Amino acid sequence: MKILILGAGRVGESVAESLVSEQNDITVIDTDPGRLAVLQDKLDLRGVTGNGVQPSVLEQAGASDADMLIACAALDETNLVACKLAHQFFNIPTAIARLRSPDFLQDPRVHDREGFAVDHVICPEESVMRHIQELIHYPEALQVLSFSQGRANLVAVRVMSGSALAGCTLKEFRERMPNVDMRVVGIYRQGVEIEGRADTRILQGDEVFVLAEHEKIRQVLVALHKRDRVVQRVMIAGGGRVGLRLARSLADGFEVKILEQDKRRCEYLASQLPDNVLVLAGDAADEDLLGDENVGEMDLFLALTNDDEDNIMAAMLAKRMGAQRVMALINRQAYAEMMEGSTIDIALSPSQTVIGELLTHVRRGDVVAVHSLRRGAAEVIEGVARGDAKTSRLVGRRIAELKLPRGVRVGAVIRGQGREAQVLMPHHDVLVQTDDHVVMFVPSKRLVREVEKFFQVSAFFF
Repeated sequence: MKILILGAGRVGESVAESLVSEQNDITVIDTDPGRLAVLQDKLDLRGVTGNGVQPSVLEQAGASDADMLIACAALDETNLVACKLAHQFFNIPTAIARLRSPDFLQDPRVHDREGFAVDHVICPEESVMRHIQELIHYPEALQVLSFSQGRANLVAVRVMSGSALAGCTLKEFRERMPNVDMRVVGIYRQGVEIEGRADTRILQGDEVFVLAEHEKIRQVLVALHKRDRVVQRVMIAGGGRVGLRLARSLADGFEVKILEQDKRRCEYLASQLPDNVLVLAGDAADEDLLGDENVGEMDLFLALTNDDEDNIMAAMLAKRMGAQRVMALINRQAYAEMMEGSTIDIALSPSQTVIGELLTHVRRGDVVAVHSLRRGAAEVIEGVARGDAKTSRLVGRRIAELKLPRGVRVGAVIRGQGREAQVLMPHHDVLVQTDDHVVMFVPSKRLVREVEKFFQVSAFFF
């Protein structure tokens, strides 16, 4: 696909890096030539210096024959105007805008063709908040992903000392849970995927991806960790957009404290949050302050400031002082990969949380959901089986008969819609039917193009 990306900031850079790796034709537009030069040295893409809301700049970038515009500049207004120009002047088929303002996000008149012609909206802050909420609900998980309107979930867990998985084979673990139908779709050891056979022995420190029906996920996590931890007390460091959104969403049902260094921002937070949320002015890396506020009694500590280093230091200090679980917002991928799984339990990346949302619109075939795993190295794709046995690689075939690329695994088959939907684990004799939603684990992005073909209808796929 020929894709234009407006904005070479953190989100734009991450999006460009992900899409370039799939051999898309990428052009990035930004007003900063230095930033574009760095990107062009790092990635195989083209940079155009200029204001993306000027038709001449869009023309120079190749808007006349582009397939998609992803507008992720710093200002909402810039992104909206760019989408309008993309539709009205250049007839670009798909326009995606990064928006932050609740007014722009929630008003459908902004998005429709009579407004700014935005086909899809992304909001990294909102995506991060939803991600955190899932992790609060399932506190033992590293990642929680939803498929088919929440009927099935994929959870990533790190095998700790004392876990039911540590030291046993996959076959032994399944035998311990005969009443829970689940599928282990991926195992990573020291960052490298290993084959998940029945005799594969799981070791402490392994990262394991398990897919099961939504109602069974908590049972799976409890079995894995031999405990059912509940989050009640939460401390948030940083009262920016993400911190405020999260504190507001947790105010009902949780004991929440929020730390913010800027006193004027504290006053604003206090005016926006319910009275039961305690707003504190101070540095989250102040050991005395954390001690006075009993950080050691917190079920969860979240470092959500705009500074990676501050977040890392605050999270590490909170963990040392006894916080049960700590998460840190880390934009730099190298930092995130280095810190996650050490003192810091989970490293959150705003750009990575929206990659899957964007990839859904890039994928060929009838793909309804894409989730990025391991910071873009792997994916889970949910697609719809269309056609019949003559025109589809899926329909009319049993799981054992599917000629999947090496390493690709079916995680689940979801049949039907709404409350009547059935989540079928991919046993060898499960027959794929038309309109089934099929969830596939793709261990490497180089296999994506081959996997997409399974969700395409063609008279000549043989």
